[in-house]
Amino acid sequence: MIADSQVGIAFDALAETYDETFTRSLIGRAQRDAVWRELDRAFRPGQKVLEINCGTGVDAVHLASRGVQVLACDSSPRMIEVARRRLTSPGFALRAPVHFEVLATEEIRTLHAPGSPPQFDGALSNFAGLNCVEDLSQVARDLARLLRPGAPAVLCFFGPLCAWEILWHLAHGNPRKAFRRLRSGGDLAQLAEGATVRVRYPGVRAITRIFAPYFVLKRWKGVGVAVPPTYLEPLAQRFPKAVRALAGADLWLGRCALARGMADHVLLEFARKD
Repeated sequence: MIADSQVGIAFDALAETYDETFTRSLIGRAQRDAVWRELDRAFRPGQKVLEINCGTGVDAVHLASRGVQVLACDSSPRMIEVARRRLTSPGFALRAPVHFEVLATEEIRTLHAPGSPPQFDGALSNFAGLNCVEDLSQVARDLARLLRPGAPAVLCFFGPLCAWEILWHLAHGNPRKAFRRLRSGGDLAQLAEGATVRVRYPGVRAITRIFAPYFVLKRWKGVGVAVPPTYLEPLAQRFPKAVRALAGADLWLGRCALARGMADHVLLEFARKD
């Protein structure tokens, strides 16, 4: 088992290079654009939203630029440092405040004062941070205390079946990697030398059951059905026009009942029960 602080330390190793290797990559932009379409629909200007595992703050700044107030948390101090630096960079016109805080997802219950009403109009977790949480039922319970009735929770997970990953690694003679997401108990991911974290890959049905006591699933889509995982960025750089075409195909495939479950990520929108 990896403690919360160890997870934060593990992701510290990615902080300084994360924007270069993912945020500004062709694949990263294509996948994030697909998520932003849902965020822009789910959250309205004037609302207050909680973001967990916020990374370098890209999503929080996007929402704040649209007038959504954000409290963005991450267990990695170095990720939060990069996020705070983002606020001082030129070119950002924020229409609402955004605050970054070092706080593990497993500790968000500390944001709720006993006896006080829920304070957030919605919640966001992007790009698989919740796949690294050991007790997802605790996260669901803690989020329920923080969100007002009817509030949306937009949560992005690694999917348990990724067509690109299976085909790519089978073609390269590596069945272990091809089917690693199906392994019971998840898989250890090495983020950097000496920095590992256990990643679990629950399916949509399993996630829905975990959140069911407090949330109802409104809709879900695949993110990265045609667009490949980010470790194939060198291939994407060789064929940028193909990536744009694949991103266009994802607009339909991500909603297609037969294809959305084969995506790199799945994006679920829950609503807090009354």
